[in-house]
Amino acid sequence: MDLELRGHAVVVTGGASGIGLAAARAFAAEGCRVAVWDCSSSVSEVARQACGEAALGLAVDVADDAAVRAAFARTLDAFGRVDHLVHAAAVGSGKFGFPFTNLTPADWLRVLAVNVMGTTHVAHAIAPHLADRGSGTMVFVASVAGQIGSQTDPPYSASKAANINFAQCLARDLAPRGVRVNTVCPGMVPTPLNRAVWQAWHDQTPPTDRLGYDDWAARKLRATVPLGRWQTPDAVADMILFLSSARAAHVTGQTINVDGGTVMHS
Repeated sequence: MDLELRGHAVVVTGGASGIGLAAARAFAAEGCRVAVWDCSSSVSEVARQACGEAALGLAVDVADDAAVRAAFARTLDAFGRVDHLVHAAAVGSGKFGFPFTNLTPADWLRVLAVNVMGTTHVAHAIAPHLADRGSGTMVFVASVAGQIGSQTDPPYSASKAANINFAQCLARDLAPRGVRVNTVCPGMVPTPLNRAVWQAWHDQTPPTDRLGYDDWAARKLRATVPLGRWQTPDAVADMILFLSSARAAHVTGQTINVDGGTVMHS
């Protein structure tokens, strides 16, 4: 199936690891020029290794609006245009939030700065360019936690709900300009962020009740995922690639779960 992506230019935020990295590789394999934005200091090297020598790797904190706008300007200088955005940059609170009183209001600030305002900064930088071109796509990587009110990390869950809603606002705004906006919600994916959730749970659990990461994950998969297995970064990237392609030309404003059946809407 020809996705008609060859030669397109793509920005992937949070592209130095996890789902973002898988998406960057997938676009590069389709013949796209890829700009990887990430707060990692090794982003330039990771981008070249994953996407080829022509890839652009920029160290960007999406919570910093000026840094985002500067990164977009550098991307335009390098590629001349941007056709697609994949916004995967996100953080958790680093604490296990059940009950929510395990956290303080101060624990929310960095999560909201990155996951909500970071999304806003990226959208404000890139959407006008896509609208002026009269084409393009934006895919936000949210989470099933944003749909079911996961108690694991309330700031993260709330921020992902905000991402889903904002994507729908953008989809309505940009549809008349030929720009499609969708959200992909992963379920249980073995990423650094998922492992950080386990670490936060582990650190506050009595020693007699603690589980190693693999045992904890296996128990959670059995309890919450009908298909009973991990969702992989590559599986999520496949959906992102499809939604960005000509094969999804009539799909916008949608929230697509890649979650093994965790969330089933009737």
